[in-house]
Amino acid sequence: MVDWSGGNDTGPRPRKDAIWLCEAGGDPEYLRNRQAAEARLAALLAEARDAGERVLIGFDFPFGYPAGFAEALTGRADPFALWDWFEAALEDSPRGNNRFALADRINARFPGTGPFWFNGGNADLPHLPRRDTRAGHGMAEHRAAEAGIKGVFSTWQMGGAGAVGGQVMTGLPVLNRLRRRFGAAVWPFEPEALAEAPAVFVEIWPGLINRAVKAAETAGGIRDAHQVRLLARALATLPQEVLEGMLAVSAPEEGAILGAGQEAALERAARLQPPPLQNDCFALPPGVDWTPVDEALALLRDRLRPVTGIETGDLFEAEGRILAEDLQARRANPPHPNSAVDGYGFAHAAALAAAEEGAVHLPLHPGRAAAGAPFQGVLPEGAALRVLTGADLPAGVDTVVLEEDCAVDAAGLAFRGPPKRGANTRKAGEDMQAGVRILAAGQVLRPPDLALAAATGHGDLPLRARLRVAVLSTGDEVVDPGAEAGPGVIYDANRPMLLSLLRRWGHAPLDLGRIPDDRAALSAAFDRAREEADVLLTSGGASAGDEDHVSALLRAAGAMTEWRIALKPGRPLALGLWQGLPVFGLPGNPVAAFVCTLIFARPALSLLAGAGWQAPLGREVPAGFAKRKKPGRREYLRARLRDGRAEVFPSEGSGRVSGLSWAEGLVELDDGAREICEGDPVRFLPFSEFGL
Repeated sequence: MVDWSGGNDTGPRPRKDAIWLCEAGGDPEYLRNRQAAEARLAALLAEARDAGERVLIGFDFPFGYPAGFAEALTGRADPFALWDWFEAALEDSPRGNNRFALADRINARFPGTGPFWFNGGNADLPHLPRRDTRAGHGMAEHRAAEAGIKGVFSTWQMGGAGAVGGQVMTGLPVLNRLRRRFGAAVWPFEPEALAEAPAVFVEIWPGLINRAVKAAETAGGIRDAHQVRLLARALATLPQEVLEGMLAVSAPEEGAILGAGQEAALERAARLQPPPLQNDCFALPPGVDWTPVDEALALLRDRLRPVTGIETGDLFEAEGRILAEDLQARRANPPHPNSAVDGYGFAHAAALAAAEEGAVHLPLHPGRAAAGAPFQGVLPEGAALRVLTGADLPAGVDTVVLEEDCAVDAAGLAFRGPPKRGANTRKAGEDMQAGVRILAAGQVLRPPDLALAAATGHGDLPLRARLRVAVLSTGDEVVDPGAEAGPGVIYDANRPMLLSLLRRWGHAPLDLGRIPDDRAALSAAFDRAREEADVLLTSGGASAGDEDHVSALLRAAGAMTEWRIALKPGRPLALGLWQGLPVFGLPGNPVAAFVCTLIFARPALSLLAGAGWQAPLGREVPAGFAKRKKPGRREYLRARLRDGRAEVFPSEGSGRVSGLSWAEGLVELDDGAREICEGDPVRFLPFSEFGL
C-alpha cells in the first residue's frame, strides 16, 4: 500500500504528508520524494517478477476524473489517454513540479472558471483561482464512486488540507511508466487482465478504515504510516471471496475505490487478530492425575486468551456486546456550562452590586437561552436573561435563579439574595472531561454504559466479534426432543440447555445437532465446527469407554487431555484442540453437563470472548438441610433459598433433570470432609451469578 504526496522533497527524517509504503506483514517505509518512490516500486515489482510472485499495489489517489473530463481534454473517453497526457505534460523533480501551471493550462480549455482550483504557488495564474470561485466549467464535482463516502476530497482541489488534485497529477505519470515496464493491470479499467497480470494497481482510500487508524494513533507514530500498514494487513488477510467481491466493479472511465461500501469487512481485517491457542494449552502438569477444582480453574485462566477479532458496531445495537478497546470521551459532558433549572441568568458580581436590603432588582434583557437554541451575543453587564433547563450559559452569565423565586414585570425582575455564585448551573465537563477513559476494554456493555458512550460523542464502538460456539450431542441412544423414542432411547436434554445458556451469555451458538457413535461422522462435525466456530462444546463421549468417541478422536489427533476433576457431579472433562479449535467435552448426564458448563465453560468462554475471567460471587447462608460429606471432591448441590435458608434437592443423582428446574442456584461444599447440620453456614451461588 502506498500513501502518495504531490509536494516537494520532504528531507531525510520521516514525517507526515510524505510518501509512505508498506508491504503486508512488514514495517512502513518512508520515501522522501516521488523519484525515490518510483525507484522503490520498480525494485519491488522486479523482485516479485523474478520470484514468480504476483503483487497487488494500492495507491491513495484517484485513477480517473468525473465522466467527460478525459474526452474534453484528450478527445477520447479513455482513462489511459489521460495518463499518457499527464505523463507527457508533467515536469517533476525533487525540488518541485508544474502541477499548478498544468491545472491553469487545463482550465483555460474549459468554459467559465475551473474545474481546478487552489493555486498554491507564489505567482498568480489567470485560470487557476486561489479560492473556490469556480462556475460554469461543466464538470461534476465528484466521481460516482465517491457518492455517499464521508470525507472524500474532490479531484479538482489542487492544494490545502486533504487535497488530492496534486497527487493525481504527479501520481498517474509514475503509474503509467510502471504499468508499461512491468505489464501491470489497472483496476477497474482492465477487469479481463486481473487474473493473469503479474501486478495489479488499485485505488485505495484510508478513510475506509479510519476507526482502526485512529485506534493505532493512540500509541503514537505518524498517521500515514499507520494507514499503509493497516490497509496492507486488511487486504492481505481478507477472505478470497470477499476480495473478489470488492474487485467485481465496473467503472470503465472514472475508476473506483477498492472496498467502498464494505468498510466493516476492511475494518475487521485491519485490526490485529489474536493468535491461535497453543497446542499444549490444556496439558496437565507432569504427575497430575486428579485435579482439584481451584487448580483446574487456575490452569484454564492462565492458559486461555481471547480468540475473537475486533469489529466496529453501531452503539444502538451494542447492548450485551464486549468492548474491544478502552473508550475515551470524545467530548466533555456537559460540553458547555449550562443551566440546571428554568429561571433567569445573570453575572453574580452585578447582582451583588444591585442588592438592596436583601433584594436584587435587574433589568430583563430581551431574548432567551434554551437547550438547542443558545442566546446569540453577550449579555449586557447588570442585566438578566431568561434561561431554560439545559441551555448553554451565554457570555456574561455565571449564576441562575429559579423562576419560582422571581417576580417579573415589563421593567425587569426581583428576587431575594443573591444566591451563591454558580448557583443552579452545571460546569463544562463536571461529569466527564474530554479524553478521559470512560469504559475499559472487556466491559460487557449495559444500557448505562451505552448512555455514557452516547453522551460523550460515540455513535459506533470497537467491539469484540461474538464468540461463535458450536454445540453437538453424541450417542446412538439420543434422539431429538419430541421425536418418537423406542426402547433404550433418551431425549437430548443437553443441546437445548447448552444453546440457551450460550444465548444468555451473549455468544453466537451454532447447533451441530446429534452425532451417532460413528468416528467418521464425529470427525466431519468437528471439521465443520473448525470452519464455522471459535469453540466447540460436546456432551457425552468424554470418558474412556468403548463408545466415548470424543475422547478417542481428540486423543488420536494428539491434542487431548482428559481432566479427571475432583468434582461432583461432573468428574470427566475432555479438553483438547481440533486443528486449533478449543473443544470442551462435557459429561453426558444433564446435571453434570450443566454444572461443568457453569463452573468451567462459562468463565473460559468469557475469557476466549474477550470479556475476561468471570468468577461467581457466593454468599454465606444458613443451611436448611443436613449432610455428611466425604473428603476428596468438591460438591455442588442443586439448591434454592426459602425463608433465608438454603434447601437442597432431595436427590443428588446427575440424571435427575427436574432438580435443575427446581433449583435457583448451587450450594458449594469445599474439597474436605464436612458434617453439616441445619443452620450451619454454607456458600450459596445464585444462578444470577452465572448470568442466568
